[in-house]
Amino acid sequence: MDFKQIQELIKIINKSNIGEISVEDKEFKITIRQKEDHITQVVSAAPTPIQTYAQPPVAPAQTAASDGGHEKSKAVEAKADNLITIKSPMIGTFYRKSSPDKPLFVEVGDEVTPGKVVCIIEAMKLFNEIESEVSGKIVKVLAEDASPVEYDQPLFLVEPN
Repeated sequence: MDFKQIQELIKIINKSNIGEISVEDKEFKITIRQKEDHITQVVSAAPTPIQTYAQPPVAPAQTAASDGGHEKSKAVEAKADNLITIKSPMIGTFYRKSSPDKPLFVEVGDEVTPGKVVCIIEAMKLFNEIESEVSGKIVKVLAEDASPVEYDQPLFLVEPN
């Protein structure tokens, strides 16, 4: 199913009384739900995995080649057991701030609480604020600003309080 077919499906759902539709294929699954105010949003889609986040694990391995980096990477691995991952609830474009002239929502070292906005994901011209569901300190940002993200892709690592 290509993007134009998805758009046509959304238009049909908007004009009908159908509340929700799910389409599943070998390569993807898409669920479209109609809200009461008739804004249709792609809620869940898992197309053929695009490894957009496969490169960040490679970069720490490269820095681990130096003597100081090797010890640090072991310390990070030991701490990684208790870290909580904030994941993307949808496909879209990841933004760390609400507009280019505004400050970042969160930076490494910032404290977050449940309900605090940590980023925005734009999906089909809709800007969705992503809120933290945990309390803790941001340890690492795993996605690049203004980059595409997949459903369930890790965005932040949080050390719980």
